[in-house]
Amino acid sequence: MSEEANAQTPVMIAAFEGWNDACQAATNVVRHLVRRYESREIRHIDCGGFYDYQVARPMLCHVSGRATLVWPQTTFYDITLDANRHLYAQIAPEPNYRWQEYCAQSLHIAEELDVAQVVTLGSMFCDCPHTRPLPLSVSDGERQCECDREYNGPVGIPTVLDLAAADRGFGHASMWVSIPQYLGSDECAAGTLRLLDALGKRIGFTFDTGDLKRKAEHWKAQASVLVRCNDQLREYVEHLERDYDLKCKADEEAGLGTPQCEQLIREAEAFLRQMGD
Repeated sequence: MSEEANAQTPVMIAAFEGWNDACQAATNVVRHLVRRYESREIRHIDCGGFYDYQVARPMLCHVSGRATLVWPQTTFYDITLDANRHLYAQIAPEPNYRWQEYCAQSLHIAEELDVAQVVTLGSMFCDCPHTRPLPLSVSDGERQCECDREYNGPVGIPTVLDLAAADRGFGHASMWVSIPQYLGSDECAAGTLRLLDALGKRIGFTFDTGDLKRKAEHWKAQASVLVRCNDQLREYVEHLERDYDLKCKADEEAGLGTPQCEQLIREAEAFLRQMGD
């Protein structure tokens, strides 16, 4: 899709706190955009009936000396990227109950906003090294990454919303970044940056990354210090690096394309015929 077409096609991104949000890398995409661009809250989904308050607890806040309870809720933002383009964003704790109804309400709001594309964002812990670009998987109605074709198992609300969007006729995409599981749960700016770059390519827009690059370098430097101080962890990361590099090499060779592969097959067949003569 061209950049001009994207500029005229309202897009809604969605990210959810909890199981689908390792190191807050996904929800921090929304928070970053809300901070960096002119934004306003335009819709909410009431928390009643969707949350277990022993899991997603209300927060007590004091404003002007008065105690106020802030309940879990879904917030939709209208984010103005430039004079000709804006982006809608949905952010919420992952609901505990009635997912189908929750997704129906989310997509009803998307329809009210004339959204044409729904892009869900997620981050997950994975066996990957911090010294390489964090693995990113993107799937949509036109193409699907290999990992998505092979996966069978539990899913979170981003996947449910993505499939519901497809059923309702929306353009849709799902973007997931992998976070090294050995680094704990501190915020990972490198993961947020990977998702933001992928989203920018998807909609044809270059985002203001602000201080994300600096924070990502700081995250990487801290991880390297941790690894240097632990011999067992260093060996483990070196193993991950070897696996990562081998996979990249295999993907590169597999990406030679049909003409190159056919040429290799013809050369191999010719060689075998010569051996048989």
